[in-house]
Amino acid sequence: MARGQKKAEPKNGNGAKLNFEQTLWAAADKLRGHMDAAEYKHVVLGLIFLKYISDAFSELYNIYEKQPHVDPEDRDEYTAENVFWVPKEARWSYLQANAKQPTIGKLLDEAMDAIEKENPSLKGVLPKDYNKPALDKQLLGELIDLIAKIGLGDEASRSKDILGRVYEYFLGQFANAEGKKGGQFYTPGCVVRLLVEMIEPYKGRVYDPCCGSGGMFVQSEKFVEAHGGKVGDISIYGQESNPTTWKLCKMNLALRGIEGNLGDRNADTFHSDLHKDLKADFILANPPFNMSDWGGERLREDTRWHYGTPPVGNANYGWVQQMIHHLAPNGIAGFVLANGSMSSNQSGEGDIRKMIINADLVDCMVALPGQLFYNTQIPACLWFVAKNKKNGKFRNRTGETLFIDARKMGVLIDRVHRELTDEEIKRIAQTYHAWRGEKEAGEYEDIPGFCKSAKLDEIVSHGYVLTPGRYVGAEEVEDDDEAFEEKMLHLTKKLEQQFEESARLEAAIRESLRGLGYGV
Repeated sequence: MARGQKKAEPKNGNGAKLNFEQTLWAAADKLRGHMDAAEYKHVVLGLIFLKYISDAFSELYNIYEKQPHVDPEDRDEYTAENVFWVPKEARWSYLQANAKQPTIGKLLDEAMDAIEKENPSLKGVLPKDYNKPALDKQLLGELIDLIAKIGLGDEASRSKDILGRVYEYFLGQFANAEGKKGGQFYTPGCVVRLLVEMIEPYKGRVYDPCCGSGGMFVQSEKFVEAHGGKVGDISIYGQESNPTTWKLCKMNLALRGIEGNLGDRNADTFHSDLHKDLKADFILANPPFNMSDWGGERLREDTRWHYGTPPVGNANYGWVQQMIHHLAPNGIAGFVLANGSMSSNQSGEGDIRKMIINADLVDCMVALPGQLFYNTQIPACLWFVAKNKKNGKFRNRTGETLFIDARKMGVLIDRVHRELTDEEIKRIAQTYHAWRGEKEAGEYEDIPGFCKSAKLDEIVSHGYVLTPGRYVGAEEVEDDDEAFEEKMLHLTKKLEQQFEESARLEAAIRESLRGLGYGV
């Protein structure tokens, strides 16, 4: 295995070594049997969500029970504390007590219905397929017992945090199990962390036009908390076209106690923009790569195409312009796209890219290593678009673009998947922060083979191609004349020895042939 390609130890979304989540996944996956991963995902994640809201409810219930002037069965007491009200028939203790009964599927469906009726924000979100004949009820009972162990022995609040981590970890594992289909709802944690660390969404409106299961939002909230900010300082806006993924996202946010505006339904961002008037301070997204069936033929005259009409056969520049359209005057966007977006000249894409570059919107480009994504082997990159490069928050970067080549980074976590390490994420993010002029990030300098700050005329000289490898050059190899001379002496001496050995062998062969009567 080449240098820089060592196998990484298993990690969770926070970069911490796994134990509990990994063990739990192995047990849950073993119970799956012949059930399809895509179907099983909703069974398991629905139960984790049910356990979460029941634990949160029970924590408050136990407090109210000890207070003489509070009725622990008063629904209003819970809604006042922003805690979901859980009816008796939906509480975990009741369901676990009946886990071994053949009616458990029916009881779970009724529990999900009851929760939705009592909590309007969850209407139409929770899975209700537990009673279908295809789902083995013994398996279901064993799953309930397994999930019951999450947070066991911990305080209820600690249990909730663990449930959030488990949900996030399971999302990634299901994406891996489903392969190409699964990756549509999940962006690898290291890619999300890199995007968030680079654009630093401390305060303002955060938008994701294709939010999947909500990983960008969860990581943004974690970032704010980790840097001592208030979670309420950011407002979440998202949209998702896939109905089951939209539900996963709603559950994921609810699990984290994150309030987000995902619209009242799932909807296609291009054809039914649920946040038409939104101007976001931060945009984070991982749109589908090279999407050909996006209905572009029905959007030829759309007002979002300020820099040119995207081709009908590829939505990449539709997504780019969707995000530029929704940026606030000082906003910044960070998003994933296929590598082709950096250099393609097909169907007018080169002209659109030229217009965007000439408008001085491209702040930074990052080439990513391969094998990061579950659903595709298409090489990918990160775009960072800034609406105003001379706002007072950072130094004036007018006419400049930073290029970072991270293709050699990452460690293998299994035979087919790679992950960026925490150190690599930090290095890339700090390089960008130093270039932007953030004092605590240190002084920026070009590093051959890794990063280069380029002016507009240099980009023009490269035909408006944004591939970082075109700009960063080759990595410097430390070597000096003396070392080279020593190396040449060693190689020359070795070559002379090989010539001598060759002559000796040739003489021996000739002698042997003469002995056999063949003159040579």
